Parts: sequence; structure tokens; C-alpha cells
Amino acid sequence: MVRLPGRPVTRPPRPFGYPRAPHSPPPGDRGAGGSRPGVLRAAVTGRSVAGQVFVLQVVIVLLLVVSAVVAQVLQVRHDSDTEASNRSLAVAQTFANAPGTAAALRSADPTAVLQPRTEAARKATGVDFIVVMNTDGVRYTHPQPGRIGQKFVGTIAPAVAGGTVTEHITGTIGPLVQVVVPVKDTGGQVVGLVAAGITTAHVGGAADQQLPLLLAAAAAALALATAGTALVSRRLLRQTHGLGPYEMTRMYEHHDAVLHAVREGVLIVGGDGRLLLANDEAHRLLDLPADAEQRHVLELGLDDETAGLLASGRVATDEVHLVKDRLLAVNQRPTDLRGGPPGSVTTLRDSTELRALSGRAEVARERLNMLYEAGVGIGTSLDVTRTAAELAELAVPRLADFATVDLFDAVLGGEEPRPGTALRRTACVGIRKETPLYPLGERIRFVTTSPQARALTTGQSVVVPRLRDEPGWRAQDLERTDQVLAFGIHSLITVPLRAGALVLGVANFWRAEKPQPFDAEELALAEELAARAAVSIDNARRYTREHSMAVTLQRSLLPRTLPEQDALDLAYRYLPAQSGVGGDWFDVLPLSGARVALVVGDVVGHGLHAAATMGRLRTAVHNFSSLDLPPDELLSLLDELVGRLDQDDETSVTGASVVTGATCLYAIYDPVSRLCTMARAGHPPPALVRPEGGVEFLDVPAGPPLGLGGLPFETAELELPEDSRLVLYTDGLVEDRERDIDEGLGLLRDALLRTPGASPEDTCRTVLDRLPARPSDDVALIVARTRVLGDDRVAQWQVPSDPAAVSEVRDSVTRRLADWGLDELAFTTELILSELVTNAIRYGRPPIGVRLLRERTLICEVSDRSTTSPHLRYAASTDEGGRGLFLVAQLAGRWGTRYTPNGKVIWAEQPLP
Repeated sequence: MVRLPGRPVTRPPRPFGYPRAPHSPPPGDRGAGGSRPGVLRAAVTGRSVAGQVFVLQVVIVLLLVVSAVVAQVLQVRHDSDTEASNRSLAVAQTFANAPGTAAALRSADPTAVLQPRTEAARKATGVDFIVVMNTDGVRYTHPQPGRIGQKFVGTIAPAVAGGTVTEHITGTIGPLVQVVVPVKDTGGQVVGLVAAGITTAHVGGAADQQLPLLLAAAAAALALATAGTALVSRRLLRQTHGLGPYEMTRMYEHHDAVLHAVREGVLIVGGDGRLLLANDEAHRLLDLPADAEQRHVLELGLDDETAGLLASGRVATDEVHLVKDRLLAVNQRPTDLRGGPPGSVTTLRDSTELRALSGRAEVARERLNMLYEAGVGIGTSLDVTRTAAELAELAVPRLADFATVDLFDAVLGGEEPRPGTALRRTACVGIRKETPLYPLGERIRFVTTSPQARALTTGQSVVVPRLRDEPGWRAQDLERTDQVLAFGIHSLITVPLRAGALVLGVANFWRAEKPQPFDAEELALAEELAARAAVSIDNARRYTREHSMAVTLQRSLLPRTLPEQDALDLAYRYLPAQSGVGGDWFDVLPLSGARVALVVGDVVGHGLHAAATMGRLRTAVHNFSSLDLPPDELLSLLDELVGRLDQDDETSVTGASVVTGATCLYAIYDPVSRLCTMARAGHPPPALVRPEGGVEFLDVPAGPPLGLGGLPFETAELELPEDSRLVLYTDGLVEDRERDIDEGLGLLRDALLRTPGASPEDTCRTVLDRLPARPSDDVALIVARTRVLGDDRVAQWQVPSDPAAVSEVRDSVTRRLADWGLDELAFTTELILSELVTNAIRYGRPPIGVRLLRERTLICEVSDRSTTSPHLRYAASTDEGGRGLFLVAQLAGRWGTRYTPNGKVIWAEQPLP
């Protein structure tokens, strides 16, 4: 309620003495029932507000009716044209493409064939005409037979060219749409034309049916508008007690501001700074005295800032002023902008609760933002330490000034935590670097009274509002806790990191800069952050455990040291991938005759399955190599093995298809002949660095990967010069997501060219220097420099197929052993050679050869053309033979048989003295 100075509060019978409006009837002029006569007449004359509304409604209704009728007519006309065009086009194309139409046009009398068809089609489809004509436009058919043979009226040139013509014309039967389409023979040549048309009147007619409905609706709308206007006018006259528009306007101008500003304080200040008007809300907000009107604003007891604003009359927009315990938003505008009296109008709005609510909403928004960032920012890697650091980094400084994470040592190793053991500080983040808190990496054993120990025992969070008053926390380390308090840290939240039933450690949130302690809402936020981090830490722990198991398995399956041999000078490297465990492997296998086999392979995929498969394949290669098989035969056996592994996996794994697949390169080097025999199954080709410095990738036939089956493998054989470097590798060395294998091979070639004459160890280092520290795929690399077993360490003889020649062989061997300084082995060597040569003469086929090799062992070899393999057995007491191989096995360290393209070789090794 606005209090105007000098005005009574009670309302007079005629407000403010305003005269009656000229058009208002006298009060006594009323009809029966208290209604005034001529209300309807006044309503429709247009002089009253209701009458003006009535006129406006009539105009709107008429405009809508006219618009609807015009739109309906236009829409019907458009629909008629569209329907006529579509129907004519469909009929014409259907008839033109009908079987026999093109043939009829080429017949002797097209009219006789086509006229009955066109009439039947016209009656069936409802079009007005179907005309078939030749390419010159001469009609063959027409609904009126008299017009057959005449020229068609319309455009036909586009149709003759193979197109379609649609025309809107006015013919003898009225406005119509006609379509002309070509008739093509099987070769695509236009042999005639078909025209179909229909008058638009035959597809229209909806407007005539809808027009009466529109007019009836318009009449009803006018009737309702008239009745409604009369009722509104009568009600307005009754409720305003006869006040006319002029009186109502004057009343609205004086009271509208007050009536609609009851929720805001309103002040009107004159040009001299005196308060002219103040509503009740302004009195309440500013605590104005009862006689505030007509007093100067500087005398109302307001604060200097607010009083100065009211007295200045300047423009103000949402200025916030602290008046006693309220925050008021002040808006002020001058009243003389448009010729009004000097002064200003000021509105006041209490924003105290709004500010508090806004502050709480901002805090809630910030916390929701933290939870969102925790969802996307914690657990970005499967690393326990990094995940703990992400939790601490997120909490500082928005929740706490310092944050630490302590985890059990077993968790860091991927194992399940063991309660009662010490914890290790895994993360420590703060607003300042130097703190008296336990440093990163410190092993901590919390006393039972500490908040951390209570949280670990109960699984519940612990809040310590004031650390100074917490004796249980201070008992942990009196000297350190005194330093923490002196540093300014005064409040603590300890939250256990729980993942299901496991407690992995605790997260500690410390406060130093903010004077107030942690509250319940901050505790809930800390628990939510810790819960999300605990899940990620547990996932990282599980991954660490599985990864450690896989790495341990893989390391145990790979060769730990290379075997001793004199054929090759070797160096190797194995780099695991960034994530997961791969199936790359390599091996060096000494063979008989001082030969050495090199193997490099790669199992498809990563993880325990790949590592286990790699171990099985490596074991199989070991077993197959003991048979001294050629490389192609060994790969064929491996291929069959991988196929069986795939079948076993598919039958044992329900609902999954586990395909192993692998690549392999197998090479055998003979230091005596300097021949290198190799075959590969889907593996990258080996590189050869020649002694003079040239680099080439050997042209080894590329067989299919292991496991595909059905295709043979081919062997390549080449002679390697002494001091050549043979480089074998897996695809992780030359191929990754950022480059293809051709680019990788080029980089490998460049790296090898920079190492002329380098040792295998230096070559490995140079090649791997260009790779990242943790490649995306496993890398296995072997560099082998060839050596040659010279003539001074090799002796060989041809033996006639005569038992008497055995003694000559023994004598020759004895002399050569004396030259080599191996007299101690002469006796056993004679026995071994005697048995082997005698067996070759007796059971084998010539030619028979004997070869001695002095390497790390003394190797005796006897060769012949027979493929019959001797077997070790126990001879019966009545047997005359069968004891020779048993004697050889007892005297030699190792013995065996290998097959060659021309026969076999039986060999025996004796350790050198």
C-alpha cells in the first residue's frame, strides 16, 4: 500500500473526483435484472473497449476465412496439377514399356494393334486420352478415330531425343496435363512416342466440398465473437461501477507502479533531495522512520554510501549495498528524461538470501565439477602409483591444501593387501613443496590410536576437526606432529580406500590455509573421490599382478643365456611392449657338425595366451631341431602344431574363437662350408651386412604364417663370407601404428649402414637407439657375425667299402689327433670310428666318408648314401653283433644321426681334454 502525503486511505465513492466518462449511461438507467439496456449495441458500435475487441475479432475471422479459402483453392489446384502429371506420366511410361508396344510400332498396321490396347488402358486408368505416334508426331491411336493419322498437338522433340515432356495446355476438352514419353526398342533406339493426358477437373473437386464447411465455421466464429464481446462488456461495466476508460486510465497511471512493485522497495526523491514517496517494502528494507516523507535523504539515518546514491540522482544498475544485515540490489533512474519533474526513482531488492543460495549453488557446482573430473581424470593409466597421484592432484587445492595417499606394499606389487603390515606413502601433493608430512616413498606403520589406523580397521572415514586436540594422532610421532602443527596444518580427513571387501590403503586430506575445519559436506566429497580412486587403484593392482605374471612367464620362457658355440659371434636384445605381454621369441640352438640354428618368431596377440603359446612353440622348435631337420621341414611341423593348438583352443574355450597364428624364421649356419640355409613363415626377411659394409635384405621365399596349413615352405641357401653380420628381428622393430613396414625397413637399412665393421653388440645398440624406450610392440633382435672353421681344424677322408680300410682310417685319425695335440682322445676315437665305419661298410652304401672337426668338442662324422638309421639296443648274450652303438654311446658325450639329401651322417662328440 502506497502512502501519499496528505491523502486519505479510505476510497471515496467516486475515486479522486474523476468525472464520469461521456459515453457511460447514468446510474439509474438500468434494465431488468440490474443490466443496462443497449449493452449489445454499445459493444458492437466500436466506441468501447469491448466493441473495439469485437471489431478486431471480426476482422481477424474474416481474414482467416479468406486466407483459408484462397489457400484451399490454391492447394487443390496444385494437387490437381501434380496428380494429373503423375498419373499421365505413369500411364504413358507403363504403356510405352509394355511388352509388344515397340514391336507393334514396327508392324505393317500399328493402328490395328495399338488402338484397342490404348482404349482399354484409357478406360482402366481413367485418363482422357492415350495417343501412340511415330517419331514425326503422326498419330496411330486416338479416342476419336477421326483424328488418327493427324499430327499430334504438343512438344515432342525432347521425347524423340529420349527424354520426357510434361505440358499444361488448354485443349478442346479443357485445361489438361499431357505427358509424352519415348518408346525404345531393345537396342535403346526411339521407335515411337506415347502421349497420355487428363484434364485437371477430373482430379480436383475437393475445394467445392470444403468451402461450405469453411463458411459455416466462419459464421459460427462471428457469432461466438459477438456473444463473447457482449458478455465481456457487460461484466466490465458491472465490475468498474460505471467508470469509463478515461477514469480507469488516470487511476492506472497514479497507482500502477505501487500495485505492481509490492515485492520491491520504491523510493521517489525530488530534485532537491527530499523523499517524496516510499512504499511499505522500502520502509522495511531501509528501516525508515514513519515521517520519512518530505525529509532530505541525508537526514534519514542511512549509511553514507546509500544516502549519497539517493541524493546524487545518478543512474545505478544492480548496485549492491550493505544496509545493516541486508544486501540490497539498488536500481536508480532519473525522472526528467522525457520532460518529467526533476528527481529520481529508486527500487530496492533484498538479495541476502539469494546471495547465500547462490554461494551454496556455486559450491555444489564446484563439487559436481570435481566429481566429473574425478570420473575422467582418475584412472587414466593402469599404474597404481600414477592413479594415487591423480587423486591427490585433483583434491589440491580445491578440497584440501595437502593430500597424501598411503598404500600397502602388496598393493604396489599387484598382490592383495595384508592387514597389519606397513604402508608406503605413494602420493604427496600440496600447495607448497616443503612439508613436515611423511615424504614420498616412506614406509609408515600407524599406531592403533591414529586416525589412519582407525580408518583401516573399521573401514570408516575419520574426521579430525582440530589436530591439536587429537592425542591419538599426536601419538604417532610427537616430534613430527609438532612440526606439522607449527607448519599450519590444523584439520584432517582420513578416508579408507576400499574396493569391495579389500582395504587398499588410506587417503589423507589436510587443511592449512583455510581457518575453518572440514565439514560434513566436504567429508562426503572426500569419500566419493576416494571411492572412485579405490576402484581405479584396484583395477591397476589387478593389471599389475597379471602383467607381472605374464612378464615372469615370458621371461622364464625366453633364453636367459646363449649357448656356447664357435660358429657365430652373437648379440641380442629383447624389448617388451608398452602395455601387455607379447609372444615374440628368439633362440640359438647348437646342432651337430658345429652348425648353429637361429630362430626368431612372433605369436599373434598379447597377454598370457600369447606368452604360453610362444613357450610351446619354442619347446617344439627345440625338439624338432634335435632331429636335424631342414628348415622347411621344421616349419611344416610347426605349422601342423599351430593348427592343432587352434583346434584345441576353439573346443576348450566356450563362446570364443581363439586363433593362435604365428610367424617364424629358421636359419642354419655351417661354419665349415659357410652355407646358411633358411626358411620363413610369414616373417620379415633377414638383413645381411657384408664385411665391406653393404646391406641387403635376403630374398628368402615368404611362406604363409604358421597355422594356415596347406602350403609348403621353401628353403633358400646362400654362402656367407666370413665376418658377415646376419640380422634377424621381429616386426616390432620395423612396423608400428605411425609407419608401414617399408618405411621401417628403410630405417633399419640406414641404421645398419652406419655400423660398418661394428661388433654385434654395437650393431644392436645402434639399431635400437632409434626406437622409443617402450615400443608399441615387442621387439626381438639377434645380430650374428659369421665365423669360419678353417682347414686346420677340419680333416676328412674317403673310405673304400672294404673292411680292411678300417685300419687305415684309424691310422690317419691317430696322426691327425697327434697334430692337434689330442693324443689322449686317440684310443676312444679309434674305437668310435671303427664301429661307425664298420657299420657303414656293412649296412650302408658307398661312398663312405669320415670327417673330424676340432671345435669346442672333437666331432667324428661318418657318412654314407644309405637312409637307414641305426638304433641303440641291448644285445642278447647269443647275438654276435648289436654292441657297437652301445659302445659308441658309452664313449661319446653325444651322438646321433642327421639326414642329408644324399644319405645320412652318424656323428659322435667327445669333450676336449
